[in-house]
Amino acid sequence: MSTPGADTDHRAEPAFARAVAKALGEARTVLALGAGSVQYLPNAVDVTTVEDPTAPLPAADAAVAAFCVQDWSDPERVLAEVRRATTGPVVVLTRDPARIAEHWLAEYAPDVTAADAARHPMLDRIAAALGDEVTTTRLPVPFTSVERFAEAFYARPERLLDADVRRADPAWGLVDEMSARRSVAALRSALETGAWDDRYGHLRVQPAYDGSVALLTAGPRLTS
Repeated sequence: MSTPGADTDHRAEPAFARAVAKALGEARTVLALGAGSVQYLPNAVDVTTVEDPTAPLPAADAAVAAFCVQDWSDPERVLAEVRRATTGPVVVLTRDPARIAEHWLAEYAPDVTAADAARHPMLDRIAAALGDEVTTTRLPVPFTSVERFAEAFYARPERLLDADVRRADPAWGLVDEMSARRSVAALRSALETGAWDDRYGHLRVQPAYDGSVALLTAGPRLTS
C-alpha cells in the first residue's frame, strides 16, 4: 500500500466518503487519482496514489477520482486510461456545472459561480468518456458538511464573509479582486439588511441541500 500524500488542509465529507465506499463494492486494490482522492477511500482497501493521471496506470480493481476531474486538461484521455487499467468500478465524485449556478451565491457573486461552473466538465461528457454502463447519483450536501465549496455553507452564509473560507475554495481565485470584493459586499449587505434571510432563511434549518455534487460510477469493464 502506498503512503498517500495527504492534503492536510482538507477533510473529506463523511457522507460523500460513504457513498464512494458503497460504489467501490468489493474492490480491494484502488487507484486514487490525486492525493485528495485518498481521503474518500475506505481504510480496508490497498491504495495506489496517482499523482500524474496522464501517465500509464498500473492494473487495479477500481479507481476513484474525487473532486479533481475539473483539473484535467483532457478528461477523456485520462478516463480512457483509467478504464483500461481497472477491471472493476471507476468512481468519479464531481460537481454538475448545470447546478452550480442554481445556488443562492449566484445572486451575489455571479462571476464566481459562472467561473466555477465553466471549469467543471458536464456530467454527460464524463459518462461518455467512462463508457460501459454509468450510474449517476446525486449526493445532498449535509448541514454539517466539512467541504470547502460554497454549497457547504448553504445554511451558513456568514462564513463566506471570512477571507480564509473563501481562499479555501478555488472558485474565488478564478475572478479578479474587484469582482470578488463586489460579491462579498453584496452578500454582506443582504445579510445586514435581512434580505438574504427573507429569501433563503428557510435553508438555515434544512438538514441537507440538493445541489451540484454527483457520483458517477462505471461498472466492471466490459470485455469482448
